[in-house]
Amino acid sequence: MIKENKNLVYIAYHYPPILGSSGVHRTLAFTRFLQEQGWQTTVLTASLQAYDRWEEEQLKFIPQNIKVIRAFARNTAKQLSVKGKYLSWMALPDNWQSWIVGGFFRGLKHIYHQRPSVIVSTYPIASAHIIGYLLHKTTKIPWVADFRDPMAQADYPTDKRKKKIFEWIEKKAIKHCSNVILTAPGAVDFYRSKFPDVAHDFWQLVPNGFDQEIFDSVSICQADNQANKQTDKITLLHSGVIYPSERDPSALFTAISELKQQGELSQNNFKLLLRATGHDQQYQEKLAALAISDIVELAPPIPYKSALQEMLTVDGLLLLQADNCDYQIPAKAYEYIRAQKPVLALTSAEGDTGKLLTSAGLSCITPLNDKEKIKMALIEFIKKLKNNDFVYLNEQEIFHYSRQYHAKTFEQLLNKAVIKKK
Repeated sequence: MIKENKNLVYIAYHYPPILGSSGVHRTLAFTRFLQEQGWQTTVLTASLQAYDRWEEEQLKFIPQNIKVIRAFARNTAKQLSVKGKYLSWMALPDNWQSWIVGGFFRGLKHIYHQRPSVIVSTYPIASAHIIGYLLHKTTKIPWVADFRDPMAQADYPTDKRKKKIFEWIEKKAIKHCSNVILTAPGAVDFYRSKFPDVAHDFWQLVPNGFDQEIFDSVSICQADNQANKQTDKITLLHSGVIYPSERDPSALFTAISELKQQGELSQNNFKLLLRATGHDQQYQEKLAALAISDIVELAPPIPYKSALQEMLTVDGLLLLQADNCDYQIPAKAYEYIRAQKPVLALTSAEGDTGKLLTSAGLSCITPLNDKEKIKMALIEFIKKLKNNDFVYLNEQEIFHYSRQYHAKTFEQLLNKAVIKKK
């Protein structure tokens, strides 16, 4: 264990009080854990003006002793455009490119005053890795990159210029990082295959997870639970953004429509609640066309703790993920495991998310784009719910899916980077 100069700069675009991103809670949990383990932790993040949505209440999530530095950043598409138009290079590698300059100079000033022992940068905003690289290159302080998911892939990004920058970031990370961290086994295998000459242990797995501390602070409304038990109506919840491509619900909507026509589903026995889809207008039109607006409800975003409480009070939870995301596991999957509610997972059984949910039990898995299989899975899922046929994990087993559990590995990698430097 490194006792001297346990001082960390953590570069992350997503940090409270931002709303609308589950990824913020990975960084929040890890920075909190490191602070508790004696690390002097500073988060280098973006100015509030860069966030599409934020609430002052979310600031309460930040631990008291963590220093937060907010550097100038704007969303190119929304704040640096003229009548919606802007030069394309201004959105490379992402819409928050303006953060690179501000982040570098604010970070450099902090480093010269505090001289941290390690720098961490985290995706999915690629600009964070560029800031991390520039600070490392300038100061020679060890750098650890939390890629989370694969960056440059065969069919992603579709923009060739953006893809070249992503490939450049990967090469710089390989050359200069102590380790690259990924959140899913498939992502580790992907990079080991893509760069076979790189040391096997350079790519490290630190999964996502649920935040045990936040879950412990969420109270369950017993009255709501009792109300749910006194009715035969099944409420199925999807909590969070539903991307039209990676989480396309079209086949699900059609399946529900046909089951309604066949008399299997009605507003008396079933409700699908879609909370904070991020694309309500687009989906509302589909629901109206399929005549299922009475049993599929689009609900607005709510504060994070309220969203967790809602997970604990419904009958079942829905997860959507296309098979082109087989190397990714959304944080939602771990939150669902902690909620101890049955999960209907429309995803690939062979993908990392499918394997995770299978290992944890409590799930029915079927492909996202197969209407007929979804119909059968829905009927089977509802039947098992009513018969209470799901088997639940115990508390110790559930804890192994928490961020607090995985943060220990994260800290070990930081210690390794500091030792290697010495």
